[in-house]
Amino acid sequence: MLVIGINGKFPGPILNVTTNWNVVVNVKNNLDEPLLLTWDGIQNRKNSWQDGVLGTNCPIPAGWNWTYQFQVKDQIGSFFYFPSLSFQRAAGGYGGIIVNNREVIPVPFGMPDGDITIFISDWYTKTHKELRKDVEKGTDLGVPDGILINGLGPYRFDGAVVPDGVSYGTINVEPEGGGKQVRCSNLQGLLSPFQSSSKETLVGKIYRLRVHNVGISTSLNFRIQNHNLLLVETEGSYTVQQNYTNMDIHVGQSYSFLVTMDQNASSDYYIVASSQFVNSSASVKATGVAILHYSNSQGPASGPLPDLPNENDPIFSMNQARSIRWNVSAGAARPNPQGSFKYGQITVTDVYVILNRPPELIDGKWRTTLNGISYLPPSTPLKLAQQFNIPGVYKLDFPNRLMNRPPKIDTSLINVTFKGFMEIIFQNNDTTVQSYHMNGYAFFVVGMDFGVWTENSRGIYNKWDGVARCTTQVFPGAWTAILVSLDNAGTWNLRAENLNSWYLGQEVYVNVLNPENDTQESPLPDNTIYCGLLSSLQKDQAQRVKFSDASSLSDAHRGILVMLVIAFLAIFIE
Repeated sequence: MLVIGINGKFPGPILNVTTNWNVVVNVKNNLDEPLLLTWDGIQNRKNSWQDGVLGTNCPIPAGWNWTYQFQVKDQIGSFFYFPSLSFQRAAGGYGGIIVNNREVIPVPFGMPDGDITIFISDWYTKTHKELRKDVEKGTDLGVPDGILINGLGPYRFDGAVVPDGVSYGTINVEPEGGGKQVRCSNLQGLLSPFQSSSKETLVGKIYRLRVHNVGISTSLNFRIQNHNLLLVETEGSYTVQQNYTNMDIHVGQSYSFLVTMDQNASSDYYIVASSQFVNSSASVKATGVAILHYSNSQGPASGPLPDLPNENDPIFSMNQARSIRWNVSAGAARPNPQGSFKYGQITVTDVYVILNRPPELIDGKWRTTLNGISYLPPSTPLKLAQQFNIPGVYKLDFPNRLMNRPPKIDTSLINVTFKGFMEIIFQNNDTTVQSYHMNGYAFFVVGMDFGVWTENSRGIYNKWDGVARCTTQVFPGAWTAILVSLDNAGTWNLRAENLNSWYLGQEVYVNVLNPENDTQESPLPDNTIYCGLLSSLQKDQAQRVKFSDASSLSDAHRGILVMLVIAFLAIFIE
């Protein structure tokens, strides 16, 4: 099976950095098609030139290299990177990003004994090129052929389901004893039926697990046999610390859990990622299983997988999502508490009710839409068209509600003012859970419910401790509302994270410009690749000087230089 590997690995390496570091990533494209990497959750403050999507960057041609240069300004948390073009994420090409606190900023929990990144994803035996052709023809992706954990197949928990010889993952840990304590007294009164019981203190070896759903279309439930998951962070925000026995993680979402190794190690334990909201008769096949191995384990894991009492229950899943709250008393990238930003007291300047629809034929092509518009990427990236004042590349007329007109294919942008405050309501008219992501920002998830959003729906908004994150789920036949403080000038991608929806046009760009001060944005990079109407400016790479120069970065902060070689790898998955 061919996957997209990075530096000979699948998944790729983890970028481990600290708040305010400068990051220089040199990418060599050894694929047979163009490539861009995007940094899911990294805000690229004032620098959408580094965003790695078609609205901001020309693709890196096959055989070329290109250097990304950005600063992880005022951020902490768990994120990931992946290829943003041509359905490539279905074949891999992803890796983790850890942004650590500066030492002067306290973390709202003790230092864990270990830090482990876990990637969970749906997997199809077809190549990404075959999958994108199917989607173009209107063929549904269907139930995945399997679920991977860290790029590996399932442990043989059932001989009738998993054949012999499949490579699976093992996470090695030390048992209880000598670990650090984590205060959990703030759990009292916060538990609900989908959370496990709490303790005053957790003792023993404690590991931080950063779990990312890097799949293409499937919501996954994550759980560890006989172990609680203490949620502490999601996509750059510290959360109210609550224990869960399992967590639904939707496409593109990331969570950090503290897990205490407090079991008797009579055997190994199952780590499970199972598909949610798919055909139940095929769900057993679509289950990923890895092993949690204590150093004093007395034998292999055996028996049935840990039960999921509320499987495929959207009401349960929505209530679980609502229970995730912002830790308003904790500092994050800065010393001031997260809750010092009173988002619920800010006047909204722009309201967009964005309604999706499942694939439909538009001008003879299968397309998906937001507010009746299927986005068409122009040959010249939006940022370059703005930089060189090229007319006719895009329109600033994306409607704030669904218009009473036939759907169309167009390049239409949302135009908003820098320092404004935006309310977006995602209304899901599709039959599957959809995830939506906004580059350049963390937004506040203030409400979600079933049915059609109305003005009266604001009455249930959480205006105090709604979690700030960059990817939110929207259940079928339901809505999710977010608030966004437009403090990051640039042109930013707002998209479906489900690849089939995104690939067919479910995206839009948000144009955030300061009309009075254009110095709010970083200048055009020296190593810009030109394409489309600006192709004549492009020199062959062999003739270019300082192509990978990082001199434009300030020396005021520590930095990291990384080389990523992207290539196809042949591995055995099943």
